[in-house]
Amino acid sequence: MLPQDKVSQVKQSEHDLNVKKLAKQLEMLDERLDNMDSVVMSLVERVMGRPLIMEITCPKCGEVVQISVTSGVRLRGRE
Repeated sequence: MLPQDKVSQVKQSEHDLNVKKLAKQLEMLDERLDNMDSVVMSLVERVMGRPLIMEITCPKCGEVVQISVTSGVRLRGRE
């Protein structure tokens, strides 16, 4: 058997690795959310001028979801 000091060092080492892995996953999630924010902002800017329909496929179930976005600005027709 390993001495108690060795066991606690191994547990601390595993805990440190888990914390580092969690921190890396949080950074990746933050980056993904930033990217999504950029996409949504560009879509909103586009929608202010004309309606937009997005089709998004769920990565888990494969179902297609349609999202229709329109602005509160009334578009003028050609005179």
